[in-house]
Formats: sequence, C-alpha cells, structure tokens
Amino acid sequence: MHLLRRRHTQFASLLGGVAVVLAVASVVQADVPRALPPGQKPADARLGKLKDLNGYFPFAPSESPEVWHQRAALVRRQLLVALGLWPMPTKTPANAVVHRLIDRGDYTVECVFLESFPGHFVTGNLYRPKGKAGRLPAILSPHGHWSNGRFHDMGAQEIRKAIVEGAERFEEGGRSPLQSRCVQLARMGCVVFHYDMVGYGDSIQLEHRPGVREHMNTRENWGYFSAQAELRLQHMMGLQTYNSIRALDWLSELPDVDAARIGVTGASGGGTQTFILCAIDSRPAVAFPAVMVSTAMQGGCTCENACYLRVDTGNIEIAALFAPKPLGMTGADDWTREIATKGLPELKQLYRTLGVEELVMAKPLLHFGHNYNYVSRAVLYSWFNKHLKLGASEPVVEEDYARLSIAEMSVWDEKHPRPPRGEDYERSLVKQITEDSDMQMAALVPRDADSLAKYREVMGGAVDVMVGRSLPAAGSVTYAKTAEHDRGDYVEQVGLLRKADSEEELPAIILQPKEHKGTVAIWIDEAGKAGLHDTGESPNAAVARLLDAGVSVIGVDLLYQGEFLADGDAAGETRQVTAPVRELQGYAGYTYGYNHPLFAQRVHDVLSVISFARSQERAPRKVVAIAFGGAGRWLAAARAQASAGIDRAVVDTAGFRFANVTSLGDHDFLPGGAKYLDLPGMLALSAPQPLWIASEGTQLPQVITAAYQAAGHPDAVTLYTGADDAKRAAAIDWLTRD
Repeated sequence: MHLLRRRHTQFASLLGGVAVVLAVASVVQADVPRALPPGQKPADARLGKLKDLNGYFPFAPSESPEVWHQRAALVRRQLLVALGLWPMPTKTPANAVVHRLIDRGDYTVECVFLESFPGHFVTGNLYRPKGKAGRLPAILSPHGHWSNGRFHDMGAQEIRKAIVEGAERFEEGGRSPLQSRCVQLARMGCVVFHYDMVGYGDSIQLEHRPGVREHMNTRENWGYFSAQAELRLQHMMGLQTYNSIRALDWLSELPDVDAARIGVTGASGGGTQTFILCAIDSRPAVAFPAVMVSTAMQGGCTCENACYLRVDTGNIEIAALFAPKPLGMTGADDWTREIATKGLPELKQLYRTLGVEELVMAKPLLHFGHNYNYVSRAVLYSWFNKHLKLGASEPVVEEDYARLSIAEMSVWDEKHPRPPRGEDYERSLVKQITEDSDMQMAALVPRDADSLAKYREVMGGAVDVMVGRSLPAAGSVTYAKTAEHDRGDYVEQVGLLRKADSEEELPAIILQPKEHKGTVAIWIDEAGKAGLHDTGESPNAAVARLLDAGVSVIGVDLLYQGEFLADGDAAGETRQVTAPVRELQGYAGYTYGYNHPLFAQRVHDVLSVISFARSQERAPRKVVAIAFGGAGRWLAAARAQASAGIDRAVVDTAGFRFANVTSLGDHDFLPGGAKYLDLPGMLALSAPQPLWIASEGTQLPQVITAAYQAAGHPDAVTLYTGADDAKRAAAIDWLTRD
C-alpha cells in the first residue's frame, strides 16, 4: 500500500499543473507494452460472474431523513427511467366501460374495461359494498402469476387439501383465493378493482411473455423483446406498470371513492406490481405486497424485470420508497422465508429514523408455501382495517361466498366484442408509444434558460441512470507503475489505474514529454492503449504531434479491450445472464436489470481516467477531450456525466446512432439510448462547455444548436465540415489554442 502511494505521488508530480485531453483514434497495434505479465488479466471485479435475479440484495438504511430523501429521489428516478415512464406517457381518456352488474346481496360485482393507451385495454372486475354512503376507501388489486390469473380456480381436489392444511376454510369460496380477498374487502366497506396482468384473463391483446422473436426484431415496426424496443425502454414490465397507474387514475376518480384512502395489494407477481406502483406513485395510502419482498429472488418473470431496475438496489429498498406510509407484508416458505431477519429489521430501522417504526410489518408464515391463502389474507384484513380506518371488529373473519364463473367475470361478450390482438396489434401499440415518446422528447428541445433546465432534468436524469456513474471523487482512482522506458524526447510509463471502491483496474500507458507544457491527453480508442502506436515503439502521427507540442498522453484499455482479452482474441458479444426458463433466454432485462451495459462500463472507465488526471496534487489548469471515430460515442456520454470536468471536447461521432444497433449483444447496446434524442441528445448536455463536432454532415442536429443557444453560448459549439484527411489537424488546432 505504501508503494502504491509513493508511485501515485511520483506520477502526481509528473502531471503537476497540466491540463487533460481525451483523444480517440482507430489505429490498431498488437505489439504494445503491457502493464501485466502475458496471459494475466486485470484484477477487475467486472470480469467475474454477472449478477442475476437470484443474487443477494441487502438494504442499508440511511442514517438521517435528509439522506434518505435524497437517496429515495435517485432510486425513484431510476425506476421511472427503467420502466420507460420518464417522462410519463401522455395520458389520454380512459373511456371506461362498466357493465353486467351482478348483485350478491351485500356487495355487487361489475365488469370493466378501460384504455391505458388509446385502443389498449385494462380489464377487470369492480367490487362494491352495498348499503354504504359517502366516499369509500378503495383497493387496487393485481392478481399475480396464479394459473389463469383473475379467473383462477384451484379445483375441487386442491381446495380439500388446502382446507386440511389450514390454508383455506371453505370449499366454495376458497377455490378462488383471488376472488376471496375482493369479496371480503368489499364486505368491509371498500371499492375493489381486481384487474388483469398483461396476457392474463381478459387482457388478450398481447401475450404475457412472448420472448425474443427474430421476425419482431426489425429496424421498423418492431415488437416487444427486440433491440429497438429495449433501446426505447419498451417492455412488458413498463406496460404493466403503466396499466396499474391508469387503473389507479380511474379508480381514484370514481364518485364513490375517497382518493385519500386507497390501498394496493397483490401476491407474487401481483406483489411486485404492488410495491413498484407504490414506489413511483404518491397516491396510495396503504400497501400490502404479499410473499414477494425479500433480499433473495427478485421476481422471475419478464413482467418483473427491466433494464436498470435493480442495478445497485433491490426489492427491499424499492419497497422502502413507500415510507413513511403503512407497509405490510407476509413471508412464506419461499424466497421470502428470511424476511424477519433479512429485510424487515432494516425497514424497521428506516421507519424508526422517520419516526414511524410501527408503520412497517412483515408476518412470516413459514408453514405455507408461496400463497395468498386465508391465513395470509387475515393479516391483510387487519392491516387495511387499521390503516384505512374501516371500522370492522377485530379479528376480521372471512366468510364464505358464491364464486363468480368465468362467464360472469369476463368483460367481453356479444355487446362488448374482443379487441384486436396478435403481433400486428403489438407492432401498432409499440409504434403508438414510440410516437408519443418522440413527441415528448421533441418538446423538450431547449428554447431558453428555463427549458434548458428542464432538458437537463429529464434528459440529463435519464443519461445519469443509463450510464450509472458520475465523475468519481478526487483521489478515488490511483496509479501503480509497473515499467518505465526512456524514449528520448519523452518517458514511457506502463502501469495500472485502480478504482478500489468498485474493484476496477485499467492497464495504462503514459507518455510524458521531457518538456511538457501544461496539457495531458487521455487517449481512448477502440483498440485500447494499442491505439497510441502505429508500429513498434513509435507513436502514431497524432500522438507524435501532441508530444512535440509538450502534451503528455495517457492511453488505457477499457473493459474488454487489450489486456482484458487473451492474446489474439477479440471481444465477442456481450455476456448474458441465463434466463429462468429457456424460452425467455435473451431478454435484456434479466442481464441489464442487475448489471451495467458494457457501453456504460466503458464510459465508467473514461470517467475514472478523467478523475485521476484531474485530482493530482497540483490541479490541472484545464481539461480538454478529443475523440475520433468509433469511440467518440463514449466521450459523448462521459462529457454528459463529467460536465465542467472537461473544459473542451472534440467529438467525431462517425455518424453513430444508438437506433442503428440491431443486436442485444452489441457492445454499444445501451437500453434507452435511442429514446432520449439518441447521441445528439447526450451531446446537447455539453452546453455551454466548448464543443467541436465532426461527421454530422453539413448541419448540426437541432437539439445541440438549441441547447447552446439556450445556454447563451451559441458560438461555443463548432461543426467541422472539411475534408476527412484534415480533420485531426483541425481538431487539434482548435483543441490546443489558448
């Protein structure tokens, strides 16, 4: 450790008082100096096993309400971005149809369908108590992954077994645990909307999890589970969550509903829907996600996983976003079995910090498997009775009832025929969602200082989630020299840049002119640090020009470049997590819901190098950056995150657009990358810092021009339209001028 400190200090004195340049080229040189012995790869945690939904997801409560509120805001934004709801889609009329009233004496049931998007229907049953006046409390009730969903019937043999085991009480009503809770809550005075998950019950327009289909993975008219859909954060979990939001919109606006007393409850996948909705929507007053919240398995279905959703967080923390409101849960002999010792104590600590420790509870019922049975429902009834102020006598005892048949529950009949369905419908829905999103993004293009601030909030907030890291703190990235060579006019150092807190290690080359004049160039290349050289020990022409000008140059191997690969190997497609079932293999949410995309990880590496160069003992006077060719996209994202950490930037975009990525395994696949005005949207976040752009034709993208005008510095952005062979010289002239 002392040796690392000494070498870091030696390099700090070497860089003292200089500025920084990031340069990117496309030269490939195999015979490049190594920081590590042949065959040895960097000690980088990212080379290890990918995290998946079966990992361990502990929650560390914040030490104060203020710290928690800051953390909660960041996690909530992460969820909204991940779900494709940042910003929220344009809300259109629900056009709800309520029909076929069934009177059961002390409660009624009606069939409902409403539009979340125009022509896309949320379907379910509305339970109402009879004989109750005034505005009533209401319950939103997603069903979860029980067979046949809202129409679930466990059958005569299974219910008899459940009665013997003490899981249910009645042969008739007990056959549908889903109807049972709706009936009992209606009898307790609640209006209950029991609605379908996508692809279950009457929600027949889309399959629940159709999986990756090559014929739907097209540049135009794509479907869900495709690269184009994920590049716009379009997936079943986002659609299902938006359905819940629209169901809540409609339910809370009913004339007999008290919008201040709304509860949400579901089990299993319905439990996921419950805590996700309650994490991002402030309207629910009480939540009860049953047998789902845990530090273990996070949800196995594609409707419970989305890119970015659980990167550096998990279900316990997501459920905690409901604090300080009443949060009740149950555990069972499943992945929630340890909730009493892993999860609940931390939630209790958070609620205690917020002054309401009594408002969070989890009841472990480990003598039952995964369920929402009578015993679990009894815990729910007591929780809602207390916190929705229902006034029922305790203990609340569930009574039998006459189950509804599928024909009675179904919303579709001769007068209300089934809507369009199938892959053509799927394409039309995705197209509609895309057009609405594109319209919203276009409306965010800045016009003045206020709209620029809004642009930074929305676009910058999204990029922050997609990249997942800002400029590392000063001193968090250190340098360990492994070799040094005198090359005449300059000294060549080889070593490792280390970011200890995240266990990352980058092989690096530092070329230090003996008469340096205040600039350091950090050279990021598609070939890694090999891009510094043309042949042998000689630097390429651009690097030589920098050295002749007294500029120090740093070249690095980003993740899966250079020394990250075995000799002679090329980086193949990005690694993927194994899906829970073979048919769902390739769904991006299983991998990037828990791990940063490779594109983002390489941007992390660029940010680490910038942080290292800026945090020497003598702070640099100026930081500038240059990126030619294919690697320019990484600099665009790094500049968005580093902000004023880079004073000048040259970005040759090479015409790159995320929307042109067609494979989920592409190194530049970045979920959401195409949604937020693509690469130009990132570059616009550079305003008002000086920016020089090439390979964008004869006119800058509108969003970049608009951002610089709105920032009051229209002349700070320059578009190069000259010859390709003069591009680098022109860029370096612009970059190094005083």
